Amino acid sequence: MASGKRIMTTAAIALVCAVTMLAAPGAAYASPGRPAPTPAPTPAPSGGTTPTPGKGLEAVRKKLDDLYHDAAVATDAYNAAQEKTEKQSAEIVRLAQEIVKGQEKLAELKDRAGAAARAQYRGGGLPPEVRLWLSDNPQQFLDDAGTVRQGERATRGLLAEVTRTQEDLQQYSRDASAQWTRLEANRKAKEEAKKKIEKQIAAAEKLESRLKKQERERLRKLEEEAAHKAQTAWLSSGILKEIGGKASAQGKKAVKFATEQIGKPYVWGAEGPASYDCSGLTSQAWAAADTAIPRTSQEQWKQLRHVDVKDMRPGDLIIYFGDASHVAMYIGDGAIVHAPRPGRTVTIAGAGSMPILGVVRPDV
Repeated sequence: MASGKRIMTTAAIALVCAVTMLAAPGAAYASPGRPAPTPAPTPAPSGGTTPTPGKGLEAVRKKLDDLYHDAAVATDAYNAAQEKTEKQSAEIVRLAQEIVKGQEKLAELKDRAGAAARAQYRGGGLPPEVRLWLSDNPQQFLDDAGTVRQGERATRGLLAEVTRTQEDLQQYSRDASAQWTRLEANRKAKEEAKKKIEKQIAAAEKLESRLKKQERERLRKLEEEAAHKAQTAWLSSGILKEIGGKASAQGKKAVKFATEQIGKPYVWGAEGPASYDCSGLTSQAWAAADTAIPRTSQEQWKQLRHVDVKDMRPGDLIIYFGDASHVAMYIGDGAIVHAPRPGRTVTIAGAGSMPILGVVRPDV
């Protein structure tokens, strides 16, 4: 029996070690959505840079938006797979621990059942009526007989518990096997998403590297102009006059945390403290306010309570683009704090600078 316990314990330890290796942390992100696909600008015949005056540079901006959007979608998939992997790893560890405890319990139950069986064997022999006739104290015999019957019932209960424990161990084993299968599938999904992210970001960086310094500066200005134009249009609707909600106590904590991260770089899959992706920033900000929310922008959109834009208050999360690929935190006065995309830092921007899908509230 002791040998079986040692084997099971060793297997559980090996299982935990394997889970730890599979669940090694990675990275992820979610960012601005996709504009209409635009063909990449044609490289210049000489000099190695892209012709970018006028419409050419605008085409580059749109192409970059497209590439970073694709990276954002893949990052959200990566983050979701990572979150599932962590939960499945924890569940496999828990099941391994339950199996070890179940084996120990089964060994104890079998020892007790064996002792009970031996006691019954020693008390056997003559039929009960003969033992009653030969007894010097019939009342004591009857009392002892009642005790024996109780012992027999207890023994039957003990054997039933042994059976249940064996069934539990079999179920734990099946559950662990199923979780392991799902864990492996999510590990593969993570790797595939990671490849897509790296491919899209590499393409964007290659495109930007073709630009001269002056062109890169002009590109940034074009991005700012596009965001300013969208924000102006949003404000011109008069929406800001309707938004007057006050932050909750938890919302204030979340806003304080998020704004304290301003200037830190965007890194896909990052959850701080040195860098963040968009949903990493919002999830960690609300964690600092003692409220757990989903890791990805898409799950934040699916699982958190929806509120009208006119009813939003500081701390609420604004989900952007039709595929919920970007998220920011509303901080009041028509502004957000967010982690935009690779190559940018956590910053404040206009709440209407991107197409709003909707608003969700992490707290009540």
